[in-house]
Amino acid sequence: MHDIPTPLVATDVDLQQREQGYNGFFTLEKLTLRHRAFDGRWIGPMTRELFRRGNAVCVLLYDPIADCVVLTEQFRVGALTDSRSPWLLELVAGMVEDGESDLEVAAREMWEEAQCQSLALLPICRYWVSPGGSDEEVQLYCALIDSSGVGGVHGLADEHEDIRLVTLSRQRCLEALQDGVLNNAATVIALQWLALQDDTKRQQWQADARRIMASQQPE
Repeated sequence: MHDIPTPLVATDVDLQQREQGYNGFFTLEKLTLRHRAFDGRWIGPMTRELFRRGNAVCVLLYDPIADCVVLTEQFRVGALTDSRSPWLLELVAGMVEDGESDLEVAAREMWEEAQCQSLALLPICRYWVSPGGSDEEVQLYCALIDSSGVGGVHGLADEHEDIRLVTLSRQRCLEALQDGVLNNAATVIALQWLALQDDTKRQQWQADARRIMASQQPE
């Protein structure tokens, strides 16, 4: 059995030039660089295009009492050629704006897209989306929620958002995952994480949710 080897680090990259190719909603840069090889020599110089996407936060809305998941459904231009539909079932998600924390983004997007608040917010993981050409990182959370009354169509009109909420049992979500209906990375990762949680963990979440909901009731 072997351990993870010591990695090369950022100082093993020599960034020689950074040029801006496009600057709009997103930014595209052309980088000229060289980097260390595993045998210690330098590779390059070479050019690489970098898509500056910005960081995002995605939130799995899970009701542990009803044992159900609330997903968003909205049009995605990148999925125009999807064999099922360019309207994808996804997690609540949003970009991190300047000065915002991940927790603040999670709360903002839960309200804007689903009109709900979390009873508890559980970190799942942080991952690079497509590090071969993009600098985007995503922070994934699971929000324990009370799904009663959660539904309808939401989103910000000035951002052309038209977001329908879809509530599915946990089991139906896992079936849709298996069938390929749920096919975007954040949703796949979050639901696989949820599938790994055992009955003991879900029972604890149920107890926590009931306790928090009871504490929020007016006396």
